[in-house]
Amino acid sequence: MASLPVWHPESLAARQPFLRRRSLLLAATRAFFTARGYTEVETPYAVPVPGEEVHLSAFRTERIGVDGSRTPLFLNTSPEFAMKRLLVAGAGPIFQIARVWRNGEGSRRHAAEFTMLEWYNPGAGMNDLMAETSAFLRAVLPPVVTSQGITTDLSHMEHLTVADAFRRHYGADLLDKAGDAAALAASAGVGLRPGEDWEDLFFRLLLAKIEPAIGQANPTFLTHWPAAQAALARRDPADPRVAERFELFVCGMELANAFVELTDAAEQRARFLEDRARRRAIYGDEGWALDEDFLAALEHGMPPAAGIALGFDRLAMIASGADRIDQVQWLPEREA
Repeated sequence: MASLPVWHPESLAARQPFLRRRSLLLAATRAFFTARGYTEVETPYAVPVPGEEVHLSAFRTERIGVDGSRTPLFLNTSPEFAMKRLLVAGAGPIFQIARVWRNGEGSRRHAAEFTMLEWYNPGAGMNDLMAETSAFLRAVLPPVVTSQGITTDLSHMEHLTVADAFRRHYGADLLDKAGDAAALAASAGVGLRPGEDWEDLFFRLLLAKIEPAIGQANPTFLTHWPAAQAALARRDPADPRVAERFELFVCGMELANAFVELTDAAEQRARFLEDRARRRAIYGDEGWALDEDFLAALEHGMPPAAGIALGFDRLAMIASGADRIDQVQWLPEREA
């Protein structure tokens, strides 16, 4: 039997319990950040540069001027660059509940168009941001949550470095093997696939054993990522092999990605150029220039800050007990 269209009354009625919880979650989120002195901001969705993530694909559009001129634009994959410009301008602690677009994505946990909660706290460090994120989860979610058959207790938060995760699940010393794919494969006891470089192997190992094992009984902050996997994060002053980045896993799925932000314009330019070269080698020219305006803002002076991007639809899944992302979207593109 064919599924009903998403606009059908029976289809909406099936989603309604999840959507009511989403609405309450939205109000609670705004209340949490407003009470902490954050300002809610809005930034453009159609932008000249959608981001520099190597493996994200953007939606293309264009602006037609009153003189008939045509300017290529892209739907943003994150409001990060725009919000950092506001930090440079002196906006202070800010948050945004933004629509974002990532082409080629779709699954029970992914949608090509979804909602992102991002916030930035000037002067905060990684421990500060993890503590605030924990406080946010406990403020807007019940003490125990269940989604996709996984029950997670929020009373305790696990903190696990990426290096410790590789030691735990593979007995491998990740950081000593940085950049050497053959050595990492041997250390982890796996074969190196034809054409597989260190980054490919890193993510294969991460996805195979580590991500499926974390964020289950309790939320997990996976911290201190190899510097090469954190292009917008500051290197850890105590160990420059890693960056001050964490990902958060709840109910077995990645919920958030966070950085202590890189504010050095020269280093950021070098990292952008490295990522652009990698992306061109894999996908060809994506059609946008280096974001010189963003780099100029960094050069002007961005305050030290920590920032986080949290998938709001996934948070709504966790809050409502939904098993699919389409259950928490008012008009999903299709039933997952």
